[in-house]
Amino acid sequence: MPTPDPYAARPAAIGEAEWRARVDLAACYRLAARNGWGDLIYTHISLRLPGRETGNGAFLINPFGLSFDEITASNLLLIDFDGQVIDGSGRRANPSGFAIHGAVHRARADAHCVIHLHTDAGIAVSALRCGLLPLSQHAMRFWRDIACHDYEGLAFGADEQARFVAELGTHRAMLLRNHGTLTCGRTVAEAYVLMDTLEKACRTQLLAMAAADALTLPPDDVLARSHAQLTADPAPEGALEWPALLRGLMRDDPGFAT
Repeated sequence: MPTPDPYAARPAAIGEAEWRARVDLAACYRLAARNGWGDLIYTHISLRLPGRETGNGAFLINPFGLSFDEITASNLLLIDFDGQVIDGSGRRANPSGFAIHGAVHRARADAHCVIHLHTDAGIAVSALRCGLLPLSQHAMRFWRDIACHDYEGLAFGADEQARFVAELGTHRAMLLRNHGTLTCGRTVAEAYVLMDTLEKACRTQLLAMAAADALTLPPDDVLARSHAQLTADPAPEGALEWPALLRGLMRDDPGFAT
């Protein structure tokens, strides 16, 4: 039996491009929930609204107070780059979430989707002086290709935002020291697959370090070649994986697409 089309329930008042964006973002939230990536109501995944990439930009994000497994395509919040809710709903956005996501969206035209998490593995690796080590093939995707931002406290003001985006540069992944992880993608699929890869790399590193044995790292020439192979395709990552992930959600958790 064919899997139902996840984009089929589009309301008449929402254009096709925006609805597809909403469905993809809601799917990303539900996938993150299934992976145990949530932190009550305190982390976020955002997506720049199609057609609002420049000028008076706007992006979709979770309403403050909803958990990842409650997100649907229709209940996502629309805010502008000044952090103001512009969908007429009167709902709230988390100011801390806007500070990080808004800074990346403003600074990076290619950062259509931004995922910021507080997972156990991500926080633990971010707190290690060595950071992410190339102990696994998953980690080699980020070899010399992951940014780092030192912890400066709960507030995330304009000065820190400037430092943050400068440190992120053109990287698609970042460790926020003592805080968590971040990925940004040209598509929802890319940001999700990068985060999935980074999470696995962090978990694998912690398992290896807990074994209390000497760690084996490949030589730099092998790491350079592996990273080049893993990033050789200029197209956004996740294009092949995303349809399969959507099919699985439509079988097990189709409410995201409403």
